[in-house]
Amino acid sequence: MKPEKRKFKIAMVAACPFPANHGSPASIREMSEALVSLGNEVHIVTYPIKEDIPVVGPHIHRVRVPGFKKNAIRVGPSPEKFLFNPLMVFKLIRVILKYDIDIIHAHNYEGVLIGWLAKLITRRPLLYNAVNSMADELPTYDFFKNKDFARKLAAFLDKTLPFKGDHVTAVSDDLKHFLVKLGVEADKITVLPAGVVPEMFDNPNPERIYARHQLSKDDHYLVYTGSLDAFQRIDYLLETMARVAARRNDVKLLLVGNISNPEAHRKYQRMAEDLGIAHQVLFCDQVPLDELPDYLAVADVAVIPRPECPGHPVKVLNYMSAGVAIAGFRGGAKGLTHECNALIVDNHDCDALADAAIQLLDDGAKRQRLGHAARQVVDKFYTWRQLAQGIEVLYEHLYTGGERAPREKLREFILETYSPNDVRS
Repeated sequence: MKPEKRKFKIAMVAACPFPANHGSPASIREMSEALVSLGNEVHIVTYPIKEDIPVVGPHIHRVRVPGFKKNAIRVGPSPEKFLFNPLMVFKLIRVILKYDIDIIHAHNYEGVLIGWLAKLITRRPLLYNAVNSMADELPTYDFFKNKDFARKLAAFLDKTLPFKGDHVTAVSDDLKHFLVKLGVEADKITVLPAGVVPEMFDNPNPERIYARHQLSKDDHYLVYTGSLDAFQRIDYLLETMARVAARRNDVKLLLVGNISNPEAHRKYQRMAEDLGIAHQVLFCDQVPLDELPDYLAVADVAVIPRPECPGHPVKVLNYMSAGVAIAGFRGGAKGLTHECNALIVDNHDCDALADAAIQLLDDGAKRQRLGHAARQVVDKFYTWRQLAQGIEVLYEHLYTGGERAPREKLREFILETYSPNDVRS
């Protein structure tokens, strides 16, 4: 008879709007719910900003700012974060002491800084979940007008904050390699990709999307889901669509946005007009999470236009869960294998990406085969329930003060590597 597993009290540091319908907040919510379903007690310390998305199981503790009314969801740096983050440190310390927390589990750069400061006071072990590098994203945000300063700040953050965790989970092999090059010990890093709840894509209702946007079932649809931030390379997406439209006039591009970004919307609308494809491009703004499966059910091909991506895009897991055929650049196509479950092309090559999209549009059987294979990969390796059991192994390691993470035990739930070995070079 196996001994009963220890259950943990976790302080989850979410230095972001929570819950919210994009990347990190979505992963934190689903990870936390999975950990609670395994019997752990999870306390999420977060900002006062949120969307109307149910959170089942975890306890939520928000910093409070008298008179603060704003509830707009934004990705990246913003002035209010400079107010929220110091308050997060004090809130986290109070939660740790009040609920006798075992482990601090911090996400993103702000989270690990907040978690490290709380660790100095409470002496609790700190698990840092690394999802990106600052060098990849920070200079792309309009918040920083001086891009040279943004690059120097990004380099400083990359070279300091990842070292603060007692153990680090990196969401991709690329990100682990980046951290090792910075000097983080390889033995202190476990590759832990983002997970997904694939069942949410099992019963979509595409009919309401066809009706809402007056879409013709005689047309074919390329779909992109996610934010319109510059690092997502929406410019490449539109350039690819222009190449597709030059060869087929029955194809439309749906950009299914999860966050309102009027400035970016105007910018890319103008770009679509300049490319002569505005009549074939539809921007769908602020789409709620529960409608995402419906939009993906309309898609013939889901597109990954981001070439450089050290993290693991949650949108890719959503595409895979929906069983949609995928075409994308290698850098963003984490967890995918060329010709096995997606068509993957060289980074920055919009001609090749357009060719891949057209190949899929022309071949319904191939679309079905690749989409089905992608869903099988998700079901086998990327469910949150499976990954959460691997996280519990890391909690036990940190709680007991072990020097090295138990790799053999981890391999029951987490792969040693998530890099595909068959992408085209």
